[in-house]
Amino acid sequence: MPVFPSKEWLDAYADRINQSSEYRDAAAGWEGDISYVFEPEPDKGVAEEIWSWVDLWHGECRAAKYDVPSEEGSKAKFISMAPYSRWKEVIRKQLDPVKGMMQGKLKLKGDLPTIVRYVKAANELVNLATSIPTEFVDEAPG
Repeated sequence: MPVFPSKEWLDAYADRINQSSEYRDAAAGWEGDISYVFEPEPDKGVAEEIWSWVDLWHGECRAAKYDVPSEEGSKAKFISMAPYSRWKEVIRKQLDPVKGMMQGKLKLKGDLPTIVRYVKAANELVNLATSIPTEFVDEAPG
């Protein structure tokens, strides 16, 4: 079971994206990469900010990179940022990411009308993340 956050977890996420016909259909016209930023929470095992990046293109994940330099990650068309514990709430289905953005719990940089136009694809990305059997870094043994 992959630990979140990690390269193994991100690879599992990319695989789920590429296996999803629902995502492929919902994101058929989507063009743009996304950086997910896990803000540090040292008391929860995330000592430093971690940037991960996915290249999403017409319903496919063409590439995924974990722990990219912020200079590289900040060039993404969209950037979604939150503390580690907020991402954990999203993956556990305890926080709806759209509501989280409206409440300021998740930050999004990028063209909001594009996100709104592809809200079904964005929701499917969340569903895929929640479908991965996940062990969280602050709950991992040892």
